[in-house]
Amino acid sequence: MTSATTTGVTTVDLTTTTTETGGSEGPPTTSVTGDQTTTTMGMTGTSVPTSTATTDTGETATTTMGVETATDSATDSESGTEPPPPCMQGEIVCEGNEAKVCDGMGGFEGSETCDAACEPGVGCLMCVPNTPFCEGDVAMKCAADGMGTEVVEDCDELQGISCNPDIGLCDGACVIENLQLNYIGCDYYPTVTLQHDDYNSGTKVFAAVVANTADAEAAITITRGAMLIKEEVVAPKSVKAITLPWIPALTKGTGPSGVVAEGAYRLRSDRPVTVYQYNLLYASASNDASLLLPVNAWTGDYVVASYPHFPQLGYPGFYAVTAREDGTTVTLAPSATGGLVQAGGGVAADGSGMVVLDAGDVLQVVTAPGGDLTGTGISADKPVQVIGGHKCTNVPSNVDACDHLEESMFPIEALAQEYIVVPPGQLPNGTPDHGQVVRFIAAEPNTTLTFVPDQPLPNKVLANPGDFVELVSTTARFRVSADKRFMVAQYMVGQGGGFGEADPSMLLATATEQYRKDYLFHAPPSWESNFVDIILKNGTSVSVDGVPVAAPVQIGMSGYSLARVKLDDGPLGDGNHTILGSDRVGIGVYGLQDFGSYWVVGGLDLDHL
Repeated sequence: MTSATTTGVTTVDLTTTTTETGGSEGPPTTSVTGDQTTTTMGMTGTSVPTSTATTDTGETATTTMGVETATDSATDSESGTEPPPPCMQGEIVCEGNEAKVCDGMGGFEGSETCDAACEPGVGCLMCVPNTPFCEGDVAMKCAADGMGTEVVEDCDELQGISCNPDIGLCDGACVIENLQLNYIGCDYYPTVTLQHDDYNSGTKVFAAVVANTADAEAAITITRGAMLIKEEVVAPKSVKAITLPWIPALTKGTGPSGVVAEGAYRLRSDRPVTVYQYNLLYASASNDASLLLPVNAWTGDYVVASYPHFPQLGYPGFYAVTAREDGTTVTLAPSATGGLVQAGGGVAADGSGMVVLDAGDVLQVVTAPGGDLTGTGISADKPVQVIGGHKCTNVPSNVDACDHLEESMFPIEALAQEYIVVPPGQLPNGTPDHGQVVRFIAAEPNTTLTFVPDQPLPNKVLANPGDFVELVSTTARFRVSADKRFMVAQYMVGQGGGFGEADPSMLLATATEQYRKDYLFHAPPSWESNFVDIILKNGTSVSVDGVPVAAPVQIGMSGYSLARVKLDDGPLGDGNHTILGSDRVGIGVYGLQDFGSYWVVGGLDLDHL
């Protein structure tokens, strides 16, 4: 920069200007605009002419009243702006993965090569912010500020899962994100429930039955808390029954309600499988079975299907809630009939409560006289499993004889607006039909039911969630639909009801939207007779164990048909069966004998509808 003196006054001018003055004479004035300072010697009433020229050195020369001044114009040749000043002393800048400390004079007084990442103004970070990575078989994530880490998931080798360093996440066929919303998974919680005390010990066994649909063997590990219970291998395309000890706190007695810490078993497989639990396994009195839902299909919202307290023997209905994560808060909303329970474990006598469960804990709620838990709402802040049923009851209550009921509840998200309902068959060949009680349970308010063909119900509008109506001792086959999602529970009538041998069992109907094209299922060959009822759209072809099923019977004007197949295992049969349809079908599997039965969903999708 240069300066010029005019009449003893120094003028610094970084721009080309014309200064005008006006008004009366006065003392010299100074004006400042940006980098421009101009002193005017009291000139008034005139304009001061100025002119500019560029010198050979690139400076700008300004002439005011014949006096030449100069302005420094060293600028960026492209943008016309001055180059940035050097960074301040101590400031940290990044060049790639190198952190440099400025010396304030355009240089650097130190530097460091970062192992992970460099952040301007901060320097080297512990890790790349928000980035997943592996530490052995633990999936980790870098904090948002890059100065810490957190565990995302401990990859479970018992499920064949390992941490993939290419993505920094747990990977494998059994990762929850890689599984579907259906009955196939790698992580299950078999849970013992209330059973008649003559049938929950000794040679009467509880079992988890594992079906392996894969072409390779499945390694099964069963634990209870930190305790290893069993390790088994299930061959490809086969089914294996694994007996497990009874849990007296869950199966003995008639109450009260309570929490059993680590009361559930945990069954893990290193490849996707299907699991049923049989309470109890071998053909006997007081049997039933449940299709267990894998944790990939669990949610936090359910409505319960149970059956009334059995006053003749004082046996309660129940539901059992199992958690898979510590600190799971379960909130109970009793239905109109569910307000009479035996208090305990954080559950009040009116059926309400808020209970905190840890992984593997089981909350079992049981009725008091006059109570019926059907319709009770269960809401949890983390995924849970819910099994509803009864210790031992007549169906209906005035028909001999009592039997154990149980079934895994479907999440509310998987319930739908249409079901096809058929009764089971009778011994020995599946005809005629066996009577059943059918309950229609609302999941949403103001649910209106429609039947094809119509059914004799006095009320077909369910005002509140948890309200239900029932058909008693019916052999009708029909389609039921509604304008809101709801659930259908079916109960086999006892042997005293005039429908041949067999005692009560329980089944949840599968929504038509949750049918599948293929199944692998198990029917224990110890039973006198096993059957599978297949519900299919008219015109669908289906085979059982590779044999085409002939002449399904249409179900009125519903658009669906029923194919009932007696399962013949022969002397060497293992009870394993397959179904393949040209379109999606629904299946229910059951076994019958004198004073005994089981009834179980053969499988289903559990899409959130």
